[in-house]
Amino acid sequence: MPPFAVIPGAQVQRALQGRERGIVDLVEATYRLHGGGETVNPPSYFLRFPDRPSSRIIALPASLGGRTPVDGLKWISSFPENVASGIPRASAVLILNDPATGYPFACLESSIISATRTAASAALAAHRLSSGRPRPARVGFVGTGLIARYIHTYLTATGWSFEQTGVYDVSARSAAGFRDYLEQSQAADRITVHDGAEQLIRSSDLVVFATVAAEPHITDPTWFTHHPLVLHISLRDLAPGIVLDSVNIVDDTEHCLKAGTSPHLAEQHTGRRDFLAGTLDDVLAGRVAVPGDRTVVFSPFGLGVLDLAVGAFVHDEVARSGELNVIDDFFHELRRHG
Repeated sequence: MPPFAVIPGAQVQRALQGRERGIVDLVEATYRLHGGGETVNPPSYFLRFPDRPSSRIIALPASLGGRTPVDGLKWISSFPENVASGIPRASAVLILNDPATGYPFACLESSIISATRTAASAALAAHRLSSGRPRPARVGFVGTGLIARYIHTYLTATGWSFEQTGVYDVSARSAAGFRDYLEQSQAADRITVHDGAEQLIRSSDLVVFATVAAEPHITDPTWFTHHPLVLHISLRDLAPGIVLDSVNIVDDTEHCLKAGTSPHLAEQHTGRRDFLAGTLDDVLAGRVAVPGDRTVVFSPFGLGVLDLAVGAFVHDEVARSGELNVIDDFFHELRRHG
């Protein structure tokens, strides 16, 4: 059996820092494995609380095949009320299991892993989905928390630069903090903090939604008449009419059409799902061509196999560094008959 190790957030951060291009390549390879049927990615399981309706904890079990298979589970909480107390909304751990024995061999702090795989997926989608149109030069962020920061980091680290960056958040404090981050990163020529989403959307070629919205709050399709590329990361921002008026790409059809996502609401509204053009893997494989003269919306539900791929990478990097924190005798009963 492999030894059991605990990898805290500081080690996760060091293992991933400066490796953005490699992580985007890893995420692309994982999407291709998923599209080729070399993964098991069952539905996510939601733990909800009658006394805390805005909060939830989600279990994402998964199995990743390929040359270095691994099984595991991400256990991630979303408590939006945390933000008012000055701490992040989400916290997470990732368990990696040995596919030969089933024994877990690592527990990793996973909010960083989750943000990393989300940002790498967004950067990959931005690159691939914009290949048939002028490369966006004006980006707008609706929602300015940790995920927005990671997405911006991954975009700039993989070759994107913007003439204009728009910022909007229902929290003026959060918007100001994100503006300060942008100024310190020196990655934006002009930064505009908007007091609403409409002008930000109308003035952006690439729109990133990274909010905690529980239901659609963007309802007017005319805001998108300039046909931007939309990274709909938070999944529940867009009204069905906007979804139906766009070219829609998802990460996994069955996963995305559930849990009250905007595409799920569009399916319920119409009774059909042919408004989905395909998956990102379909685009990567050339099975779906993305038009350059329509609004394109990428809505990724978030696949557990991406967490496994990034988590296994982190584990291997920490092990190679000789800094793996192994918990001796974590498993006590290892003989069947005592």
